[in-house]
Amino acid sequence: MNTGSNEPGEVAVATNEVEVDGVKDDGEQGLGSRAPEFVKARRALHLSWQVGVFIIGLAIVGAGIVLLPLPGPGWVVIFGGMAVWATEFVWAQLVLRWTKRKVTEAAQKALDPKVRRRNIILTSIGLVIVGVILGIYLWKFGIVMPWNIKDQ
Repeated sequence: MNTGSNEPGEVAVATNEVEVDGVKDDGEQGLGSRAPEFVKARRALHLSWQVGVFIIGLAIVGAGIVLLPLPGPGWVVIFGGMAVWATEFVWAQLVLRWTKRKVTEAAQKALDPKVRRRNIILTSIGLVIVGVILGIYLWKFGIVMPWNIKDQ
């Protein structure tokens, strides 16, 4: 990655004007740490700040991964952990920007009348299939829980 300087000790500074995949985005804050200035001024304090942010974000993402198979907002919690990481790490900021762009594109695509019509038709067909399977089950076994079914 080109930092703009070949001199040791030079630090790359991001501007507020960001270009990602050929699209300029002036409205968002530039990439980089959002730690308070007194934290950034001291190397040891900034490093410990980053470690703390990473651990907190890791705990939140871990909780989100645990919630994926359980009833709960797993993906929301995972993206919350990514947002915590994005306060300090450029890679997380880029992942969140990419995710936001993809979600916006998917939402725009879902609002297309042809796509909406197709989704409604597919959902209706799926509900009819589930209803038929449920009807066959009730006709064959009645209202009996599966673990109480005897061999017939």
